[in-house]
Amino acid sequence: MEMTLRWYGSKFDTVTLKQIRQIPGVTGVITTLYDTVPGEVWSRERIRAMKDEVAAAGLHIAGIESVNIHDAIKTGAADRDKYIDNYIETLENLGEEDIHLVCYNFMPVFDWTRTELARVRPDGSTVLAYTQEAVDALDPEKMFDSIAGDMNGTIMPGWEPERMAHVKDLFAMYKDIDDEKLFENLKYFLERIMPVCDKYDINMAIHPDDPAWSVFGLPRIIINKANILRMMQMVDNPHNGVTFCSGSYGTNLENDLPDMIRSLKGRIHFAHVRNLKFNSPTDFEEAAHLSSDGTFDMYEIMKALYEIGFTGPIRPDHGRMIWDEVAMPGYGLYDRALGATYLNGLWEAIEKGAR
Repeated sequence: MEMTLRWYGSKFDTVTLKQIRQIPGVTGVITTLYDTVPGEVWSRERIRAMKDEVAAAGLHIAGIESVNIHDAIKTGAADRDKYIDNYIETLENLGEEDIHLVCYNFMPVFDWTRTELARVRPDGSTVLAYTQEAVDALDPEKMFDSIAGDMNGTIMPGWEPERMAHVKDLFAMYKDIDDEKLFENLKYFLERIMPVCDKYDINMAIHPDDPAWSVFGLPRIIINKANILRMMQMVDNPHNGVTFCSGSYGTNLENDLPDMIRSLKGRIHFAHVRNLKFNSPTDFEEAAHLSSDGTFDMYEIMKALYEIGFTGPIRPDHGRMIWDEVAMPGYGLYDRALGATYLNGLWEAIEKGAR
């Protein structure tokens, strides 16, 4: 595996490439053209400029997170083929620039849902958190307003103000979309893009829904072992794979994370490994990556990845805000650097134990 860090670009990220380069064991970044909109074609010139900037810092682009999918594709609208054609052109340009991993999601309206961006933990750190009770009390059209004040002046992925300004219209687009229809639309999209993925050896790694259940009545399909196996069987191509995010699948305590990893051998192209602490099955908060700080056995998660021969990029995920850092919630430098070092240590111990 290769340890990486997510980076949003020099115009948007409070963390610099110079800082990332100094984290022991981190050799690549997972990045994106953050100022593009779903459906827009990424030009080779912009992709190359991004590559050159990262290379100049002594790192490389290990993958893209994300090339966002237009809602017309997710809803199966009449104009979806136009946006799929644009997506294919972007994949071609990425392939020509020797980039072979794309993480994406197929979540309606909200890319992820949290009810708090700065819950204070006993140690004084602040974290992202979710309570179903708070969601049930919210008007979905006011969801953005409820968290906007805690974004520390940043633009958070999936919660761009321009997109959130049209939440009512987005809900209307999905009013007739259920789980089955969403699966059909995902299948159509994947079948269209697989030929270009085969040509350029691009691994498509779908990110799970977060949390792993319906929110505001919207369909959620990438939530458990049965559904993810169904997705891979319906488009049975090795380039059709997953981003295994322990924190997203782990929102549902019924998901056995090590077992899921073992069932996905050969189809996990990318991994996000993070920990959650549960106060109840529907009240959870982000924790430090250390096993004892949360609910998950991080050693067993990393061990399962090692045992299936995982060789792709991995990254620590949402970190706590610690040491008075002001950054995009979940994406500061300090706690993610600690997380990367901890995960590398677990991997080293597992690797040496297997010899």
